[in-house]
Amino acid sequence: MAGKFEIYQDKAGEYRFRLKAGNGENILASEGYKQKSGCENGIASVQKNAADEGRFETKTSTSGKPYFVLKAGNHEIIGKSEMYESEAACKNGIQSVMNNAPDAKIDDQTS
Repeated sequence: MAGKFEIYQDKAGEYRFRLKAGNGENILASEGYKQKSGCENGIASVQKNAADEGRFETKTSTSGKPYFVLKAGNHEIIGKSEMYESEAACKNGIQSVMNNAPDAKIDDQTS
């Protein structure tokens, strides 16, 4: 089963997206956007940039857990992963975004 982007509104009324893998796991989440169009542009940017492994940056949280961010060509962060238990799991998460994002359908839960 292919991955999908879900567009939703948070408690503050901002638009956000999350990319889910085919198994339903959240693999990437966005920041909040004031406008839905900004959120949709963020999804398009993820779809465009996810194919380039060089756009991913692995980081370590303050609690020592690895995670990754996906950056656009202008070096802005367009998505962030969950915290992983291991470097290997983090690398699998990057691979999952690379595999799922380019062809993922959009599920708009705000309309």
